[in-house]
Amino acid sequence: MTNKNKTTATEVDVMDFINSYVDNEQKKAESFQLINLLKKWSGFEPKMWGPTIIGFGTYHYKYASGHEGDAPILGFSPRKPAFSLYVYSATENSKELLNKLGKYKMGKACIYIKKLSDINIDVLEKLSKISIAYINEHHECACRTDK
Repeated sequence: MTNKNKTTATEVDVMDFINSYVDNEQKKAESFQLINLLKKWSGFEPKMWGPTIIGFGTYHYKYASGHEGDAPILGFSPRKPAFSLYVYSATENSKELLNKLGKYKMGKACIYIKKLSDINIDVLEKLSKISIAYINEHHECACRTDK
């Protein structure tokens, strides 16, 4: 039994999505800033995942339950109340870095921020790179460096 993942890569243009979905000018500008940062840190072009997530790169995961699928290596969504940042892997280094990140809320697997000026971008970069390394080590991914 395979469950169909709701969040899969789509052909929607990322720029069109931001221009039509984000109605706040500051959030729009910060969305483009995040795209540039995550693209630089990951080495991958942005791609839409599902209706509202902008992802960078892809990896394949498989859980002990048998559930498996593909997900972006890094990503974010410019939702109205806050940005949802998908840049976190639960490692000891990451947990320590969260103390230096700034003003955020933590979800199960994502970091919520209201605006980029609330956080330390250097710490966000470190969290992103730790997450890339974690995914590279634990999953089949396009970020794998030993190919």
